[in-house]
Amino acid sequence: MQDEYKWWQTGVIYQVYPRSFQDSNGDGIGDLNGILRRLDYLKSLNVTGIWLSPINPSPMHDFGYDVSNYTDIHPMFGTLADFDRLIAAAHDRGMKLILDLVPNHTSDEHPWFLDSKSSRDNPKRDWYIWRDPAPDGGPPNNWLSFFGGRAWTFDPTTGQYYLHQFVKQQPELNYRNPAVMAAMLGEMRFWLERGVDGFRVDVIWLMIKDAELRDEPRDPNWDGVNPHFGLRHIYTADQPEVHDVIRQMRALLDEYEDRMMVGEIYLPNKQLMDYYGADLDECHLPSISS
Repeated sequence: MQDEYKWWQTGVIYQVYPRSFQDSNGDGIGDLNGILRRLDYLKSLNVTGIWLSPINPSPMHDFGYDVSNYTDIHPMFGTLADFDRLIAAAHDRGMKLILDLVPNHTSDEHPWFLDSKSSRDNPKRDWYIWRDPAPDGGPPNNWLSFFGGRAWTFDPTTGQYYLHQFVKQQPELNYRNPAVMAAMLGEMRFWLERGVDGFRVDVIWLMIKDAELRDEPRDPNWDGVNPHFGLRHIYTADQPEVHDVIRQMRALLDEYEDRMMVGEIYLPNKQLMDYYGADLDECHLPSISS
């Protein structure tokens, strides 16, 4: 009976935070070659697949979740050649390898954002979410960052605010622009072509925001602790259009044999189930993994 199930339905997935896992060169930082050295150990634990926390180039304002290049390896972890050796060795042992994908936002040092912020007329301006100040000069609306404070930062060069739901160095991409979706699918394809077995997609339920940028209502049940939860996030999360974004990501995965996608989603179970897709054409596993 077990042969009827996919590896991701029955297997054990082991998360590796590369920076603290195994140092191979004595610099005090874990790296890809360190993980390679420990594959037999992981295999001995009956691990089916390894999920790597972000390994892309990053200024590390948020532990690698601020990506400055989606198609390379941070030098502290190694090189693309090191990655290719790691994935080949994992596959030789019958193990799968899953990458952390961070598509909701980039680093403010990503070339896309540097272009976007250079002028209001730049072709990539609409790749991110920019808005004029409110009449009083403040942020466009009352949206808040998960990490504290307003979800908007003012850029004096162009006189507009950009959106970030995490640290200010993580500007949010605008998936209402088809060019952004096409670009991200291209970044995913880069890794699928290298043999990656799937992605754990960071904050997938946040990837589309309200088109009108309406103020969010206050939550009367707020416990007074984290200000972010003092609002009901009905315009920054779980928007109906996000399902089309996810279906496009899933369609790309389905071009390849036996790949999978875990979506990080923090919602009540009834809403969480919607992220499988009405035709099971969205996340293979909608999950509250963190």
